[in-house]
Amino acid sequence: MTREPYLKVTWIDEVTGRPGYLVIDRLGRGVSSGGLRMRAGVTLDEVADLALGMSRKEALAYEPGLRYQPLGGAKGGIDCDPLDPGAGGMLRRYIAAMKPLLQSYWATGEDLGLRQEAIDAACHEAGLRTSIDAVLPLLPDPDAALKGLDEAFAVTVDGIGLADLAGGCGVAEAALTAIDLTIPDRRATAVIQGFGSMGGATARFLARAGVPVVGIADSEGLVANPDGLDVETLLLTRDEHGRIDRSRLRATDEKLPRDAWLDLDCDVLVPAAVSYCIGVSEAPRVKARLIVEAANSPVTPEAEALLRASGVTVVPDVVANSATNSWWWWTLFGDIPAESDAAFAKIRSWMRRVVTDVLTEAATTGRLPREIAHAISDRNLAPR
Repeated sequence: MTREPYLKVTWIDEVTGRPGYLVIDRLGRGVSSGGLRMRAGVTLDEVADLALGMSRKEALAYEPGLRYQPLGGAKGGIDCDPLDPGAGGMLRRYIAAMKPLLQSYWATGEDLGLRQEAIDAACHEAGLRTSIDAVLPLLPDPDAALKGLDEAFAVTVDGIGLADLAGGCGVAEAALTAIDLTIPDRRATAVIQGFGSMGGATARFLARAGVPVVGIADSEGLVANPDGLDVETLLLTRDEHGRIDRSRLRATDEKLPRDAWLDLDCDVLVPAAVSYCIGVSEAPRVKARLIVEAANSPVTPEAEALLRASGVTVVPDVVANSATNSWWWWTLFGDIPAESDAAFAKIRSWMRRVVTDVLTEAATTGRLPREIAHAISDRNLAPR
């Protein structure tokens, strides 16, 4: 029998009449963790699926001996286009409505369509100290812990904040590990869909590791170059919504339709934007050997079966995009200092170990990597 979530909430905005949702899949140590997204058309079922995924990500991060021990999973969703002029007001009203749950049960942060700064501002307006107030009672010294987290958020690396780089470091390391395990005999190339904090950071780490990024898709289209794009220039000139400044493209860079990202020749495909973007109709177009899920649930189960039959390995989101969440908690609970080198070292070592375990067991048993990752999560969710 399928387990029902701990709590489902549907909220209707009195100004716009549009809904917002919160699903707490389960509690761990009395609290749940999961981001808040804003997307026109977001549904309760989508939010519930993402909340379950957060429970699995939390459980996958279990390591004996750490101060941070996994929380439960949750997710919030607001049915609004983040570019809508009224988006900020709807966010503030949603946060005010969810304040009792944010105080006691749900720690949240940025997700698709929202930046952490906007969530923080809405929380402060509602009278909350942070967007993670629910976790503070678990800390022996909340003031010191928050000071350490603030120091980590203030760290920048070559113009980009550490908080924006942590998740992409994990995705890139997942890709690099998968490359080493599945296609070690060639110089791999990558295509990335989405150029926000996750996609942009992934592009940087891959390019710096010697993996040319030959295509990047944003909301305006696809830019491509078979010899590799100038990732650093594009990163530092993108806008707050991850849109590339086309005036900074080189003469050899191509501008193509947005959905052409699936058709480019590459070894690694990184969907880092929306959920369910690779379905049964898109799967046959994939030319890559590897898909590394930086977005939440970008590959549908039906498409994953087709891809597997074609020899494509999918590194699931529950593993690949979990570093942002883990980095927050490792830092807050004091398992790593507020330093970029320590953060990247922890993320890389943890991600390489988990991806190696998942892909090795998948190759040995013939099961999907997603099934193996879920099994590891389920084992970690068992009473300890």
